[in-house]
Amino acid sequence: MTTPQVTGPHRPVVNSWDEFTTLREIVVGDASYTRIPEQADLSAWLTCYPKLSTRELADVAVGRVPQHIVDEANEDLGELASTLRGLGITVHQPPAPDHGVEFGTPDWRSAGMSSFCPRDLTLVVGSTIIETPSATRARYFELFGLRPLLQECLRSGAHWLAAPRPRLADDLFPLDEDGLPQLGEAEPVFDAANVLRLGRDVLYQVSRSGNEAGRLWLESTLRLVDPDLRVHPLRDVYGYTHIDSTISLLRPGLVLLNPSRVRPETVPEPLKGWDVLWCPPLRPQPSVHGHTLSEVWIGMNLLMVDPGHAVVDREQPELIAALDRHGIDVLPLRLRHSQVLGGGFHCVTLDITRDGGPEDYLT
Repeated sequence: MTTPQVTGPHRPVVNSWDEFTTLREIVVGDASYTRIPEQADLSAWLTCYPKLSTRELADVAVGRVPQHIVDEANEDLGELASTLRGLGITVHQPPAPDHGVEFGTPDWRSAGMSSFCPRDLTLVVGSTIIETPSATRARYFELFGLRPLLQECLRSGAHWLAAPRPRLADDLFPLDEDGLPQLGEAEPVFDAANVLRLGRDVLYQVSRSGNEAGRLWLESTLRLVDPDLRVHPLRDVYGYTHIDSTISLLRPGLVLLNPSRVRPETVPEPLKGWDVLWCPPLRPQPSVHGHTLSEVWIGMNLLMVDPGHAVVDREQPELIAALDRHGIDVLPLRLRHSQVLGGGFHCVTLDITRDGGPEDYLT
């Protein structure tokens, strides 16, 4: 295996236009104080276990995640941070706030959830940082843990925006004909993890964690960042939550796709003509805490260090072999509780500096 080379000219402190050019600076999450929200909250049901019936929700263990899971997750995150630093990458790991503190609005009350996945609520496009309007009440103040770092970025020349605070009233969460929660269109809401960046193009997955109103707000805002940016809505690809266990952009012209959600005839239009690596069957993690926040496909949620190197779950040898056949060397690391806590290596990181710019990869 070759070693990534990250030496050379350094771009501005915040400069991230894609998912795969050479990585310079990154945030790594912190699993401390992770909680599962009360499932009587419609937004928590939608976010955490949208396929479970009300009867099945009664068996969900809510509240603080067992400490041994948190400790092992933080051990794995520490190993990830050390590995990236060893490659010459600047790593930030802000401490998680206490997510057990209760808060609320005139419409609802909640405690927090987790700082395990900094990717989920923070979108970086070029030198602009956008705090996204999550539909999850328990995540309303989650980004306060990142605020000191964002202020540093601001002082270093970054642009820092926040989407309008959503009300998150019950009418945003209608039930479908099976009595399961959906995401309505009462106001703009979406997670940053509904988005993948591809130079001047942005892929936005319409799902239960990102609505059409959120897409419209993002499109209008990105026109302020760069009027040449194009937002591509992906509808009917994966209707539940985030995009990065369905599509992983590996390098220009090569994409990793989830064969249980995408078929050759349904490859999203912007990626037609690209080479496709269909993700091989993945190995589930041992069950340690009842229902999990992610399916087995979280194993394809990888982090590109550069177009030839990826951080991948070491317990997925079939995926590692497939990447190797496509000329991508793997840095195999542990992330023992990615399914329980709902995040793979892409989720638990937030790249803020890469070498790429607003290139046009689609023409």
